[in-house]
Amino acid sequence: MAREFSRTDRVSQQVHKEIASILQNEYKHKVGNLPLITVSDVEVSRDLAHAKIFITLYNCEAEQVKTQMKQLEDNKGFIRSLLAKRVRMRSVPHLHFFEDKSIQEGMRISNLVSQTVAKDNAKKQSEDNE
Repeated sequence: MAREFSRTDRVSQQVHKEIASILQNEYKHKVGNLPLITVSDVEVSRDLAHAKIFITLYNCEAEQVKTQMKQLEDNKGFIRSLLAKRVRMRSVPHLHFFEDKSIQEGMRISNLVSQTVAKDNAKKQSEDNE
């Protein structure tokens, strides 16, 4: 019987779940105003040696985002050690954090579409009234 998912998919799902839990419960932010951090995706290499972790930060200015990403990079050894205690693997992948801007970009595009539709409706109503 064939497996539904490849091993890399299963490992990435497990790493995603555990990293999200670690960031939520055990990771301490040094910046005073705690932003909402979400793990949006995890990609694990085929040899399970590296994991790209895509992070979305909400309610943050650009400067705060840079500070938070630098802080995550500085503390990735600590996060990796916590991950090693939770995941049963011979070797835990090296963590690489990336900012995920897809949600913010999607919201920006959605707002642009809404504004364009509103302008079209206003233009159509002004033409109908004339």
